Amino acid sequence: MNQNPLTSAKNILEIEIRALQTAAENLGDELVKAVDLILTSPGRIIVSGMGKSGLVGKKISSTLSSTGTASFFLHPAEALHGDLGMIRERDIALLLSNSGETEEMVRLIPFLRRVGAGIIALVGNLDSTMARMSDVVINASVEREACPMNLAPTSSTTVAMALGDALAGALVEARGFKEKDFARLHPSGSLGRRFLIVRDLMHSGSSVPKVAPDSLLRNSIVQMSRGGFGALVVCGADEKLLGVFTDGDLRRYFERSAACNLDVPISQVMTASPRHTFPDRLAMEALKSMEDKSITSLPVVENEKVVGFLHLHDILRARLV
Repeated sequence: MNQNPLTSAKNILEIEIRALQTAAENLGDELVKAVDLILTSPGRIIVSGMGKSGLVGKKISSTLSSTGTASFFLHPAEALHGDLGMIRERDIALLLSNSGETEEMVRLIPFLRRVGAGIIALVGNLDSTMARMSDVVINASVEREACPMNLAPTSSTTVAMALGDALAGALVEARGFKEKDFARLHPSGSLGRRFLIVRDLMHSGSSVPKVAPDSLLRNSIVQMSRGGFGALVVCGADEKLLGVFTDGDLRRYFERSAACNLDVPISQVMTASPRHTFPDRLAMEALKSMEDKSITSLPVVENEKVVGFLHLHDILRARLV
C-alpha cells in the first residue's frame, strides 16, 4: 500500500537533513585548501558538471559571482568541442560529479591541466578518477538518495548545492566582502537600492539650480520656476554654499513683508547655513535628514563646494521608499 504523501515528503526531507549533517561533519581542511587556492589565483572560477550536477553548478557559479568571486559555468561537452578557449592559465575549475566517474568530466581534466588551470573536485566518491586527478577534493558523499527508489539525484544534489554555498560563504568572509559590495553587484534589487549613495541620484553640473548672492529676488524667482525643484542653492564665486531659497521661503517673505520688494538681493531672504549632504552619503540617510527637517531638497557639498542637488523626487524615483 502506498505511503501517505505527507509522510513520504517528510521522510525525504529527513533523509536530506541527515545528509547535510553528515556533510558538515565530513567537511575538513579540504575546504580551507580550496579557499586558499581560489584566493591565491588571479583567475576566475569555472564551474562544470553534467546533468543535475550541471544545474547545481550553474547555481553555485551564480552565487560565487554575486558574492565577489568572478565565475562562470562551462558545459563539459561544449568545452570538449571548442569552449576550452574560454579558460585561461591560473583559472580554477570547480568540477561536480556524484560518482566522480562522469565520462565528460574525466576527459575534460587533462585539457584543463594543459591550460594551466587548478582543479577542485566536488565529488561523492573520494576514490574516484576525478578525485585522484584533482588538486583539492571536497567530500560530497551521501549514504543514499532521498528518492524513494534511491535513484534520482536528491540528497546528492542538495549536499552539492550546500557545499557550494559553504565555499562561497567562506570566500565572502575571507575577502571581507560586505553588504555594500553585494549591493554594488545587485543594483536593481531592493538591497542594491538601500545602498545607493547621494552621488548616484543627485543632479550635477548645469542642472544644479544655483544663483549668486547678489541675484535679485525677482530674477531668482524666475530661475526657481524654470528649475522645477521649488528651491535654489545660493553659492559664492568660489562655489561655497551660502544658503538656500525655497518656495516656502518665498511665501514666508510675502507674509511678513508688506512692501514685497522683489528687487532685494537673494542673500537677504535666503536661509543661511542650510542643512546639506555629501556625495558619498547613503541616499537613505539623506532622506532621513529631509524627513527630520520637513524639507524636500538638499544641496550636495564636497570639499566645501556645491557639487550637486538632491530632491525628494529623485529618491522616490529610485524607489527607496
